[in-house]
Amino acid sequence: MLTVEGLRVPNLAPVSMELRGGECVTLEGPSGSGKSLLLRALADLDPAAGTVRLDGADRNRMTGPQWRARVRYFSAEPGWWAERVGDHAADRQAFAGLVSDLGLSEDALGWSLDRASTGEKQRLALARGLIDHPKVLLLDEPTGPLDRKAAEIVERLIRRRVADEGATALVVTHDAEQALRLAKRHFVIRDGAVVEDLR
Repeated sequence: MLTVEGLRVPNLAPVSMELRGGECVTLEGPSGSGKSLLLRALADLDPAAGTVRLDGADRNRMTGPQWRARVRYFSAEPGWWAERVGDHAADRQAFAGLVSDLGLSEDALGWSLDRASTGEKQRLALARGLIDHPKVLLLDEPTGPLDRKAAEIVERLIRRRVADEGATALVVTHDAEQALRLAKRHFVIRDGAVVEDLR
């Protein structure tokens, strides 16, 4: 369980929530309302006062890399640090399997990043981040640049990680239909506060 108590994020009232293992939850809100900042704070990428615990373990008692191995942020605009796709994963076999699961050819590991489209890079970054099975997936518009078929593939993989591995997923989306497909619990940002939306 991811437990958040009084987390202070710029432009938001202090955030408190509990996200259970084996649960997908969505977060909606206007552009610029603080959704990405909240995800980055949960992943300990930006300084934020407050308490965040995973299965009782306090984030402040771990190094940033230790926490992010468990609580992984997937950016809407993923970063890359090497020229070729395959150079971004220590476990190329696991990476290839995930790339295939996401509807791309395993040949993609040999691609130069210049060859990949924005949507392909989005799926490749998702595969890269799932290799070591993080317990919490903080997904920032994971299907934003994707067509419907590719989005369905990504949604299916997210649901599988939640159902089969007991992962927790917090998905930022602007798509109300996607929110209903993925999750039974929904949060929204209203007037600078994160509140549960009982729809």
